Amino acid sequence: MAGEQKHPSSTALTEEQAARMLAGMNEVIRAGEEMRRLRAEMIKVFTDLGWTQERIARLTGMSQPAVSKQVVKHREAGPPQPMDLALGQVDPPWLEGRLWAVAEDIAETYGAAARCARAVDVLARHRKRFTPENTDALRRLVEEDLRRYGGELAAHRAAYDEISRALDVPSQATGTPPGPASVRRTLAHRLQLDRLRGGDEPPAGP
Repeated sequence: MAGEQKHPSSTALTEEQAARMLAGMNEVIRAGEEMRRLRAEMIKVFTDLGWTQERIARLTGMSQPAVSKQVVKHREAGPPQPMDLALGQVDPPWLEGRLWAVAEDIAETYGAAARCARAVDVLARHRKRFTPENTDALRRLVEEDLRRYGGELAAHRAAYDEISRALDVPSQATGTPPGPASVRRTLAHRLQLDRLRGGDEPPAGP
């Protein structure tokens, strides 16, 4: 079998150079795949909330037949597990989503001056995952901003203290809350942002 052809050149591209060029592209591709999976999971949540396929199609920008296909697959998988939308849940993905929201709102308020601004930007671009190490790093940055801006962030401080206590003392509750971690993190992020910006928390239960 013939080997790789070699073309001698003073400007040959090295494997390391190619890897660096492709790294950013691969991140975008992975983020796109992850977002498609997350959207499919969110369609399940909307379906379980009783939303119509027309409404889901309008919000997701998908065709109604595509939504219908997702809904049918979900229904064939069995009866839904009601998802609790109360803000004060204590499983790690939910707490991570709330922490992300607190950091994001601080970053939007203070811009590049916020210590957590760069970390929030990386998370928004889906270039960093929520590992325990990354979560701890984000907590430290948020704590720095809370110390710097003091009374201007009273609501953020209250939310952060609640999140921090729950992360430091893991819940002893048995069983796994319904929904994939990515969905729970996304929901908690949105609900916490709305709360910080003056929105209402949805009622608990289905």
